[in-house]
Amino acid sequence: MTTSGPSLGGPGLGGPRVRDPRLDFFRGVAMLIIFIAHVPNNPWNEYIPARFGWSDATEMFVFCSGFAAAIAFGGTFAKAGFGYGTTRIGYRVWQIYVAHVAMFFFIAALVTAGSMALEGDYIEQLNLGWFLANPAEGLVGLFTLTYVPNYFDILPMYIGALVLIPVIVALSRIHPWAGITFSAALYAANSLYGWGLPAEPFSDREWFFNPLAWQLLFFTGFGLSMGWIAAPAISRPLLWLAGGFVVLSLPVAHWGTAQHFEVLRDLRESIWFWQEKTDFGLLRYAHFLALAYLAVALVKGREHRLLEAWARPIVTVGRNSLPIFLLSMGLARVGGMVLDELGRSVATLALVHLAGIAILIGFAYWCTLLKRQPWRKREAEHAARRAAERERAAARYQQAGVAPAE
Repeated sequence: MTTSGPSLGGPGLGGPRVRDPRLDFFRGVAMLIIFIAHVPNNPWNEYIPARFGWSDATEMFVFCSGFAAAIAFGGTFAKAGFGYGTTRIGYRVWQIYVAHVAMFFFIAALVTAGSMALEGDYIEQLNLGWFLANPAEGLVGLFTLTYVPNYFDILPMYIGALVLIPVIVALSRIHPWAGITFSAALYAANSLYGWGLPAEPFSDREWFFNPLAWQLLFFTGFGLSMGWIAAPAISRPLLWLAGGFVVLSLPVAHWGTAQHFEVLRDLRESIWFWQEKTDFGLLRYAHFLALAYLAVALVKGREHRLLEAWARPIVTVGRNSLPIFLLSMGLARVGGMVLDELGRSVATLALVHLAGIAILIGFAYWCTLLKRQPWRKREAEHAARRAAERERAAARYQQAGVAPAE
């Protein structure tokens, strides 16, 4: 998020890119917070960042996803051409779409089993009763993304942002700022006209995360990573401005404080539109940018610390964000069921959360192992041994003056 440090040059600028540890670290932090935030009836939710400011882990996830998308796909557009870049985006959209559908069925089966085996009505907790009662309409809605229950809404929003990448890249070839200008104009038009996508066929509810609005944050990260826009340099006035904005927003954003003061309650109500989540109110955008600026300033010159042993588990989680997200959404429901059975004491809350985080970290390391394809090394070693054995056998036959057997 700043032009200093490794890896922040645009993908098409030439030269190898060093992976920026800040990206993976903060994406890993977001993944762990998202897990905690989705455990039902969870007292720990009162202490996640979302309770103390207008932005939360969702903003971290979307911004980092945009930044990572530029790293993953920007080079293809620049080096292989627009057609191949668009093809890669299409393939990624297909992967996310399949992941969304698979996650829905997995969690639907999970909560159905939980409702059958335990006392809680976990189906209604996720408002899935209509789907099970109307499977024909539900399946059509699920596969056409016109049925998007609240718990399953972030991946469709991500798909919406990915679909816009070829448009933004094409415009950026006219001028580096043209794509970002289009993104801002689309956000403004959505705010003005209230565009939205239907979330269910039996009501007027829209997608909880409107991609026409959230794409602004996605392409802020994308544009920074591509080098189309540059983050402001670290300076004392901007640090004071960002820090002051974050501190002054806290008593209004924190309901535990605001509920005790009428003036704060009235202020919250008057600015609700500007911090509303579905259409990504501008206060959320400003709050995230201020926090990001402070985080970059804090880490500046210390990026190497994020590669040390204490940070490695979080970085590993960040490098496997999609599978970790999919697992965490199911794991959060299991955690809620366990807490319903054991009770929500200090000990059981700590047990469920720490066990869940440990499972996510372990799964991240397992995903990393699979990415490295360690069996390839074993296969190569086996092939080398067989070749060496054949060479030794051929040498023995040659010494004996006998032709080797076929």
